[in-house]
Amino acid sequence: MIGWRTAGAAVCLALVLVSYWGSYEHGRTTMDAEWRGRWAVRDAGDQQAWALEEAKARSDEQRRTAALEEVRENAREQEHIAAAGGDGADAAGQRLHDEAVRYAAAAGKCTADSAAAARGQAATRAALVLSDLLARADARAGELAKAYDRAKLAGLVCEASYGALVD
Repeated sequence: MIGWRTAGAAVCLALVLVSYWGSYEHGRTTMDAEWRGRWAVRDAGDQQAWALEEAKARSDEQRRTAALEEVRENAREQEHIAAAGGDGADAAGQRLHDEAVRYAAAAGKCTADSAAAARGQAATRAALVLSDLLARADARAGELAKAYDRAKLAGLVCEASYGALVD
């Protein structure tokens, strides 16, 4: 038989163990709750930071899109200006060609004597050849100027687009 003292000691030991176990479980539960609270606060902070970062990214994207649209609009305006300048240059070249043809026609009207008439016809032919050469050279120069304007404008648009994306 177990004595009273041994039974009392066993009960005391059981009570101490239950007490320690209860304290341990209470501490563990309290710490779990505290950690869950900390994680919830941290997660809420992360969510808020992500939302702010996403809003900033959208804002940057909208700003860049607006800047690119402004660059495109400016490029369209520059194309129109270049086209108008090219048309003006073509018109001036045509006027110069017409003036050269008139000059060639006037040079051939020297018909006072036969020698002068022959020289006038030769001068007229030379003036017509020069007028044709001038017209072709002017047309080619116009084509080259338009190509240069397009290339320069494309380079400026590319540079402005890059600047709008990087800024």
